[in-house]
Amino acid sequence: MAQQTNSPTQIAFLADVHLQDIYGSFSDTDYKGIVNPKIGKYTIARTMGSQLHSTRIFNENYFAFIAALEDIVARNIKLVALPGDYSDDGQPIHIKGLKRILQHYEQQYNIQFFITTGNHDPVGPFQKESGKSDFLGEGGKAQPIYSKEGLHSVNPETEHPTIITKDIAKMGYDGILKELGSFGFYPRKEHLYWATPFSTYTYEDYSYDKAHKEAQLPHRTYEVEPNFIVPDVSYVVEPIPGIWLLAIDGDVYLPIDKNKSATNPNNYHGASTGYNNVLTNKQHLISWAKRVADEAKKQGKTLITFSHFPMVDFNDDASSTLRALLGPKKWQLERVPDETVAEAFAEAGITIHVAGHMHINDTGVRTTKNGNTLVNIQSPSLAAYIPGYKILTLHDNTTVEVETITLNEVPRFNELFPIYETEHQFLTTLNILGIWDKEVLNANTYHDFMLWHLKELVRLRFLNDWPAPVKEFLLTANLETIANKTNVTLSDGAIAYSGTDLLYDFYKLRNADVLALKDIPEKRLKYYRQLIKAYKTITPADTLTAQLQQVFFCMNQFLNGAPSQHFMVNLKTGEVKAIVP
Repeated sequence: MAQQTNSPTQIAFLADVHLQDIYGSFSDTDYKGIVNPKIGKYTIARTMGSQLHSTRIFNENYFAFIAALEDIVARNIKLVALPGDYSDDGQPIHIKGLKRILQHYEQQYNIQFFITTGNHDPVGPFQKESGKSDFLGEGGKAQPIYSKEGLHSVNPETEHPTIITKDIAKMGYDGILKELGSFGFYPRKEHLYWATPFSTYTYEDYSYDKAHKEAQLPHRTYEVEPNFIVPDVSYVVEPIPGIWLLAIDGDVYLPIDKNKSATNPNNYHGASTGYNNVLTNKQHLISWAKRVADEAKKQGKTLITFSHFPMVDFNDDASSTLRALLGPKKWQLERVPDETVAEAFAEAGITIHVAGHMHINDTGVRTTKNGNTLVNIQSPSLAAYIPGYKILTLHDNTTVEVETITLNEVPRFNELFPIYETEHQFLTTLNILGIWDKEVLNANTYHDFMLWHLKELVRLRFLNDWPAPVKEFLLTANLETIANKTNVTLSDGAIAYSGTDLLYDFYKLRNADVLALKDIPEKRLKYYRQLIKAYKTITPADTLTAQLQQVFFCMNQFLNGAPSQHFMVNLKTGEVKAIVP
């Protein structure tokens, strides 16, 4: 156990690692993946095409995770929290790979890890058969890998015959806790305190034996709907004197058909909606959070809360405008928490909360009518732009410093590029329109690679979210023609920047907040600020101008949100103050 010292306590938060064990092995098949000619080693990797259509990468984040842990070691941080989605989809091969990595850093560097659930781990309350069709196979063809026969129909032109292995099934709570239980889900003898929403003991009469007995999964269930009993693995732990970590399991798995079996793993919706469903179907978490907050205050403990899902609007309060512009089913707007979520947890006494889920860097602040403030810190993902993690430094009982660490250089990040070359060559022979841009393989740093990921994601997927006529206009416009819709005149250089540049920058700012500023030319930012000001004052004469006005309103919100890079949080007043270099 890490020893308490007079120096500030630091906690690192690594959200949405989405680890896929690319160098793992299956326990029940001879299939080893494909040989990477660069290193002569078997690799179980997904295709580059699948990565560039997803909001996260699947392969290179393996190296980013190791790089982040090495950075944490170099900083001598001994407490690390993972706010969910630490695996690809809760598959045994990846969960065991994660366990092996965490155990290494725990044993080698005395780091304590604390995990909570995400909607990808588990993807449902009970184990279910599954698999993926987009692993990378020999000759650049896709390699389907599934846990059971009959789950996938192979296209022989583009795919190899399916590999069957139980190690690619999606584990439920039981399987994940059996592998990762020692990382917070269950008490350890060195913990000073540990409890769940269902614990019958108090802080005063706590003992490890009591906690261990009540920590078993059958004691940690609730009724999500009448007759549908599912686990809740939330917990609070005191790893070092004076610090309480409240790990909330925000997964809510609602039945698809209430007339069908409650034990059928396929009879449950996913949990990606987040806290909106907690308020309706998992309300015991609110009252428990209040009990924990009250007890922490009574015992003089500093309480830090983390979970997978955001508790506050993560779009810098631009969500209503984004709905009007893109529609309610785009931009993952169904994941935006209702205002009652922040109010409920703030009134419960939660003052600071670290979340993931959205793969973005952001800070949201809400103060209730009663004066209670909740600060929601969105930690970026290691598997998306901008790749990074958060460090919370607890200076005293009232002051928390929050710093965002970005991963620019990641050793070995391009290790798989030779096998992607083969994939691209194969796709080229098929004469398929819209395949991924091979230039991504020229990225010199992990940061540049993630910029490419975002750029291709916008081109191959996100552009479909945008309505006409604004999409068609921006794809052919430049900043000068965009300015012509207003009464502002930009300098001659504006013609050099396209509407497509604006679209890419729009997503950069949304994903990285102020951290994106280094990836946008200063002159272009100046033009954006002029356009924001101009579009704010006009009365739109047509649909296109109205949509452009909405675009620049959102961009203004992204540029002027709460501090998100390096800042201080006062736990008593809720004040968030930027630390300027």
